[in-house]
Amino acid sequence: MAKLRTRRPRDPEGTREAILEAALTRLSADGPEGVSLSEVAHLAGVNRGTAYQHFETREKLIKATTEWVSDKLFRAVFGDPDTVGDRRFEEGAIRDVPALVDQLTNFAMENPELCRVWLLQVLSSPRPASDPFWKEWKGSMERFARTKLAQESLDTEVSSVIMLAGAFLWPVWARAHARDSKGLRLLSHRFAQELLRLSMYGTLKPEYYPEIVRRLKAGRAAPVNPRSALGRGAERRRRSGNGVRRRPALRPDGRDDPSDAD
Repeated sequence: MAKLRTRRPRDPEGTREAILEAALTRLSADGPEGVSLSEVAHLAGVNRGTAYQHFETREKLIKATTEWVSDKLFRAVFGDPDTVGDRRFEEGAIRDVPALVDQLTNFAMENPELCRVWLLQVLSSPRPASDPFWKEWKGSMERFARTKLAQESLDTEVSSVIMLAGAFLWPVWARAHARDSKGLRLLSHRFAQELLRLSMYGTLKPEYYPEIVRRLKAGRAAPVNPRSALGRGAERRRRSGNGVRRRPALRPDGRDDPSDAD
């Protein structure tokens, strides 16, 4: 007597997840141009008809993948989207910057392809404000900028792009240099520490860069004209060293070159 074939249990959500995972892989490797429903279906281990049942076109698949990636980012950094509104204006949520930075950098290190896809897809789109993660991240920066905890004249959009681009591209460098998971965790911590240091103190001593202080006080879009008095002053200080001993140049091995010392 022949055995009856048991039907494979239907799992639409699991199938959809597998298709999105495969689409993420293709997006990360080749960008949107490298995504086709047939290739994604093959990579996901489903037939092409099943893939088309979930996503009628490659455009809809790419859009759904980007939204799926954004949701994962949102949950990793901010928590449940349904309850984030209750936490936004608590003082602890505003002050807990280190936890936010750690959550971002750790997730980016553990999910480099996912974060890279988000970075390229969302920030290059004509309407990044429609993305939930970007909207919440930039909104958090804007709310922070309105508090007494923030520096004056903070450009929240530029700061947001710098922080996210750095956090999502750092794992590319880190994974080429770390030997194991412990090394990756160390490099993730190093990036978080430097991001906090830059946010807290900046990188330049204002007493040595009065022209930058004046530019920042004057407003955002104030490029220095090299023919202006400010530009000529900066050039004279560059040539004279501004009375500050010039740091020796670095040799290829990273050490000071004594031949270049003053």
